Amino acid sequence: MVLEKGLVLRSTGSWYEVRDVRDGHIWQCRLKGKFKNLGLKVTNPLAVGDYVRFEIENETENFGIIHEIVPRTNYVIRSSVHKTAHAHLLAANVDQAILIATLVFPRTSLGFMDRFLVAIESFRIPGIIVFNKQDLLNDAMKEFQDELMEMYEDIGYQCLAITALEQEGLQVFEELLKGKVSLLSGHSGVGKSTLVNSIAPGLTIKTQEVSSFANKGVHTTTFAEMFELGKDTFIIDSPGIKELGLADMKPEEISHYFPEMRKLLNQCRFNNCQHINEPGCAVKDGINAGEISISRYESYLSMVGGGDNRK
Repeated sequence: MVLEKGLVLRSTGSWYEVRDVRDGHIWQCRLKGKFKNLGLKVTNPLAVGDYVRFEIENETENFGIIHEIVPRTNYVIRSSVHKTAHAHLLAANVDQAILIATLVFPRTSLGFMDRFLVAIESFRIPGIIVFNKQDLLNDAMKEFQDELMEMYEDIGYQCLAITALEQEGLQVFEELLKGKVSLLSGHSGVGKSTLVNSIAPGLTIKTQEVSSFANKGVHTTTFAEMFELGKDTFIIDSPGIKELGLADMKPEEISHYFPEMRKLLNQCRFNNCQHINEPGCAVKDGINAGEISISRYESYLSMVGGGDNRK
């Protein structure tokens, strides 16, 4: 039996679009029998971005059978919305994760941004925040956005302000993508599909208006999908996320995924400090000194306490 190596471009549940790494040919593949999940308790054993070994089952019909997953360099995961105690793989083998955010129509909350950053930080994946829809911001909102961008850049996250609909700021955005596999994520309606169509018009990804009734996006991407933009340049367009539950993460770990807290952890009086009410807490001192923002700390408290700060 000859096994080929392929890259998973799209998953629709039981079938996967797999691109042969040798010649770029696309095969429609299914999993072989009972498939091992590499020790993960997930609803989907394979993610877009996974490399797999597959057998050509029917060359005429373009069918193949996936036998194994090539070990991942990393993956992005979130709690499953439908299945308790399970997680859902968003993507695998990514070089960077880009959160598309909007401050209006729809509004991306700071809690959601921080959950996203904590999720990717836990797998050491660099994060970038792209603020879209600059044309909808008044002066006060622009000032607020500038403050947010400065805050996130100070702790190590690159930020960019664009208006995808008007092609504003897209050249810098395209430069960020070159030679990398990038996961694009965010709420429905923030303009991910418009953004992708702007930089790669040939893809013609479906877009839809934001519902003015609820000021929320309407889902247009139902499955994560990978697109090639150029040599060694791929983007993974993930479905619009309403909530981002942190999977496989213990409360005592979470502060390690806040870069501004991480550098202070060894200065706390107690090794098991939760940074809530303990005396001699360097993190609390950092907040009082203005080294850690109140909004970030509130996000931390919500994650540690399991609060509903997902949206």
